[in-house]
Amino acid sequence: MLKKRILISALLLLPLPVLVTSLFVGIYSIDPFTVLSILAKRVSDPLGSAPWSEVYETIVFNIRMPRVLLALVGGIALSVSGASLQGVFRNPLVDTYILGVSAGAGLGAAIGIAYFAGIPGSVQFLSFAMGFAAFFTTYTVAKSKGETPVISLVLAGVIVTALFSAILSIIKFFTESEKLAGVVYWMMGSLAVTGWGPLSQTAPLILVGFAIVFLMRWRINVLSMGDEEAKALGVNVGRDRFVVLLASTLMVSAFVSVAGIIGWIGLVVPHTVRMLLGTPDNRVVVPVSASLGAVFLMVADDLARSVASFELPVGVITTLVGAPFFLYLLKLRGGSAWK
Repeated sequence: MLKKRILISALLLLPLPVLVTSLFVGIYSIDPFTVLSILAKRVSDPLGSAPWSEVYETIVFNIRMPRVLLALVGGIALSVSGASLQGVFRNPLVDTYILGVSAGAGLGAAIGIAYFAGIPGSVQFLSFAMGFAAFFTTYTVAKSKGETPVISLVLAGVIVTALFSAILSIIKFFTESEKLAGVVYWMMGSLAVTGWGPLSQTAPLILVGFAIVFLMRWRINVLSMGDEEAKALGVNVGRDRFVVLLASTLMVSAFVSVAGIIGWIGLVVPHTVRMLLGTPDNRVVVPVSASLGAVFLMVADDLARSVASFELPVGVITTLVGAPFFLYLLKLRGGSAWK
């Protein structure tokens, strides 16, 4: 028990050193000591003179810091959404995009890039709005006689995803080649943002969604037992399931609207946490998944910025790392990782 508590504490604290070391990474070379000195000066003497160029401070605080923090909150959004949905659906293969959110967000972004690129914020707004539209369409289609069975939600999500993906394909077919490149790049997922704007737009929504899931994590445990058992324990299954799904959609839509589609985090991280801790208890799995998800995306973005002379889409990195690792989990567990 003591070892497990130490492990949980270490995992919860892991994002802090990873965040700091991620500030060292970038195309523009700044040695770690200078980065640490810049951070220390900003805390202790923000108005004092410094022996380094002001360009260094601009790079650290206006380029790297917001990007790293966006990776942190994005990792929280994707991993916590994945963990909560796997509990609600009682299916370890469910990921953050099962409700059609990614297809809706992708369609919204494509519309924004193809037809409203000249309007500031149009891509982000349409992506966020269409992600929510996809969720409500899925939920409405699945609802029958006042109830939303799990299997109906899954099937409705598949249908909505297929429909929105087909519309997206039509838009891509008729989009000019220059704008089409932007759509394709957005679909790959990237954290190449400048300034604090994208972070300030998404972080509050993600934190609200995370707070809701965190407060309801014991109810997710009850929902994972099945509808009949949950009802017998006095849980309002329909209401609680809807709230968890809504919170997950809020987190994912907010992040996807500025970063594009980044896969595998919501699938790999919760599995890894359950394997490390040896428990499916969401009271522990949810916060630790948030921590490891943040670490995963920050490290993946570090690799995207450093493995080549040019920047790779971070979604490519998460897929290259996540897919083989998930196969490794399956091989390691002999199939029990799915249970």
